[in-house]
Amino acid sequence: MNKISTKLSLLSIFLVVTSISFAQLSVTAQAGGYKFLGDVGKKNNSNFFSDMRIGYNFGVEYRIGKILGVGLDGIYGKLAGTDNDKTSHLNFQSSVMGGGLNIFAYFDKLGEKEKDVAPFIHAGVGYMMFDPYGDLLNKSGTAYNYWSDGSIRNLVETTLNEPISVSIKRDYTYETQLKDSVANYSRSTLFIPVGVGAKFKMGFRTSLRIGATYNIALTDYIDNYKSGGNDSWATASIGVNVHFGKKPKDAYSDIDFKSVDNLDSDEDGVKDLSDACLGTPKGVKVDGKGCPDDKDEDGVYDYMDKELTTKKGALVDGQGVTLNEDDMAKRQLLWDSLSSERSAAFNNSPSLEYLKEVDAKAKENQVKSGKTSKLPLEFQPADYNNDGYISAPEITKTIDGFFEGETSFTVEKINKLIDFFFEQ
Repeated sequence: MNKISTKLSLLSIFLVVTSISFAQLSVTAQAGGYKFLGDVGKKNNSNFFSDMRIGYNFGVEYRIGKILGVGLDGIYGKLAGTDNDKTSHLNFQSSVMGGGLNIFAYFDKLGEKEKDVAPFIHAGVGYMMFDPYGDLLNKSGTAYNYWSDGSIRNLVETTLNEPISVSIKRDYTYETQLKDSVANYSRSTLFIPVGVGAKFKMGFRTSLRIGATYNIALTDYIDNYKSGGNDSWATASIGVNVHFGKKPKDAYSDIDFKSVDNLDSDEDGVKDLSDACLGTPKGVKVDGKGCPDDKDEDGVYDYMDKELTTKKGALVDGQGVTLNEDDMAKRQLLWDSLSSERSAAFNNSPSLEYLKEVDAKAKENQVKSGKTSKLPLEFQPADYNNDGYISAPEITKTIDGFFEGETSFTVEKINKLIDFFFEQ
């Protein structure tokens, strides 16, 4: 295989992916163990993990939608194997370096809310260079002599050498390049990685990654020994992924809080945050708290008070006029009647249709009597069409605005608004 053309192909794929959208990119750096699963290392290997080596993985990923993603990975590490069988004393170690293209399936964004912990899977194709070396010579530069009793000695195994030979140990210096006496094989190969993993969200656009990958090589010569099927290796790794995309918008990202702080919706010269009487009509003089004058302190502001000299403690109607005992008795009877009607028809089974019926009756009575109720200042924000009358649609719109946080109405104030609706 032409190494230069392969590298250029990987580079072109990288440029295409990165040019699509920088906002969807992330990078991953991982380290872990590489375990060779080929021919050398199968025979009498007393410790499965003794041939594990350190490896590193660096990747660039591009997220496509909620689930799919594509990534380019670079790998660097070592693979090794040792046979300790009496009839086979093969060993090798090879540096490996390469890269690949992977397709990912993520499961962190399934559902309404992104998950803090979620699995992912991936598969792809890669290209790798390798060069196996063997530990064939001892420190003195002579070959190891493996005896039938399992020992390694400085002399070949013979009856004459038995009393004069000395046991030695391997120095694990892989000094000899391994070659096949028959085939001049390629020291590069394609491989197919298949893996699973999990991501743990850590904040600051960063997540912890753990994963395991099984890699199938399209060669049987990584260990310089051809016997049966192709070689393979497994990796277990842990690392960090950093996302470079734009920070997701939250519910308040488009709000200009500075403008909100300085908002004066009724234009009375007092900011809404400090205004105790929102909705004051234009031109009405207010105090430092944004409230109009109420000189007789009857609870009705002067600009809508038809009796500016009410005695202290006297009960007044919505226009500031003193109520006598007859007026109070009539109002109580009317309230009792309305309360009974509401309890039966509205409180037990509220509906917009019923409100519209009450709305129509109220307007009919006003036309007949020629009298209208003065809309209190506190309810003016609910009068969306500014006609001085609270209608059924305006009641529902105010309630909707309360649940969506778009109005200053409280539960208590909404109840008072509904009471006024039935009384107007």
